[in-house]
Amino acid sequence: MPAISSAQKSQIEFALTTRHAQLLAEIREELAQSGQQHFADLAGEVADVGDASVADLLVDQNIAIVRRQVEELTRIEAAQKHLHDADFGACSECGLDISLQRLLVVPDATRCIVCQGQHEKTYSHESTPKL
Repeated sequence: MPAISSAQKSQIEFALTTRHAQLLAEIREELAQSGQQHFADLAGEVADVGDASVADLLVDQNIAIVRRQVEELTRIEAAQKHLHDADFGACSECGLDISLQRLLVVPDATRCIVCQGQHEKTYSHESTPKL
């Protein structure tokens, strides 16, 4: 069971709150920018196939950025709820303690650095598109 003091939990809570506020601001900014960039503006008045594909790419990229930010926001909110549980700070894979340094940098971390590295090696190929 992780031995995280109340002072350390306060530090982690501050990191979570700070990142939560940053993400909300980033999401609002991204949505405001994407709302101002309509497809026709991106593609131009007379869109050819190349212009249309660039515009599609830019729209898709904006959507992917917001999706990634929302996913992180969801993890941050889950960590905020879980912060005061007895097992907060325990690795979901091996059960060992996640270091305080890691939790301060990645406050929504659910794995220790060793297990996270193994997870990334195992699942890094999943997001690689295949044609």
